Amino acid sequence: MREATYARLTRFALWSLTVIVVSGSAVRLTGSGLGCEDWPTCETGSLIAPLEFHAQVEFLNRLFTGVVAAAVIGAVLGSLRRKPREMALLWWSLGLVAGVVAQVLLGALLVWTHLDPRFVMGHFLLSMVLLWNAVVLDIKARRDVLSVGGAADVVVEGGAADVVVEDGAADVVVNSGAINTATRWMIRAVFVVAMGVIVTGTLVTGSGPHAGDDIAERLPLLVREVTRIHSIVAIGLLALVAATWIRVRRRLSERGDTMRFGLDMLKAGGIEGRLAGVAVLLIAQGTLGYTQYFTGVPVVLVGIHVLLASILWIQIVRLSCAPVEVSLPNNSN
Repeated sequence: MREATYARLTRFALWSLTVIVVSGSAVRLTGSGLGCEDWPTCETGSLIAPLEFHAQVEFLNRLFTGVVAAAVIGAVLGSLRRKPREMALLWWSLGLVAGVVAQVLLGALLVWTHLDPRFVMGHFLLSMVLLWNAVVLDIKARRDVLSVGGAADVVVEGGAADVVVEDGAADVVVNSGAINTATRWMIRAVFVVAMGVIVTGTLVTGSGPHAGDDIAERLPLLVREVTRIHSIVAIGLLALVAATWIRVRRRLSERGDTMRFGLDMLKAGGIEGRLAGVAVLLIAQGTLGYTQYFTGVPVVLVGIHVLLASILWIQIVRLSCAPVEVSLPNNSN
């Protein structure tokens, strides 16, 4: 199997895992968490769901688990057939299989415990771990897939140059000693604080009105208080991302590199573009979060919030996997 073909497999696995996060939230938001009251069958003695709305929603989500399972198994088999074979890709793809199996078992516990909010939280957090695994696998699978439209004349001072390719575009980056180390620690801090945002977000969900079923228990926490904590951590994350972005921009300015603004900066990629993209997503999430809080937490807005949270987490993981501090334009010299 060619490297490019395997890279398409890993990307499909990543997006299928993203879709099932959203479809799982749809089960909860429509009150269909116990639409199928048995597991692994839907109803006692019946694998197929009856023609009833909640049962069909839950059953379709279970069916899509089969698509996810096929995607991650394909990633494993592809890593064995890929030329050249890399053991790192095999181990990361096996991590996806282990995570999906754990998700299936946790899903069974959700049914058996009648949607215990602690297991609901664990289900979502495990989904975020799976997305992290899938992003890392996808990045590693794509680093050997070079598709450069033209020759780049790059002169690197004080470090070696690496080339990272994403979606067919070459991103030339520079290792720059102590500056790189300091920025790297700031990016690691972004990753850690982002995990705090996710965890506090699950506390809000576990305490809020959308339990997945009318009889499901909620966490004994005040929604107002856990929402305030979640908001504070999210604002802290945005401030940290902004500080990291300013540091990178200052470094680019000191090097005399071309400053990019607006959409040009987002399209350029590299650390600068990724940080800007994360900041935009955080602002959008914050605006959406406050809107849904003050409008009675409508299910449509919550669903969009979950989708954006998944995309934001993917972008933060990609940011944390970036090899260096700044990127150089292909025409740098």
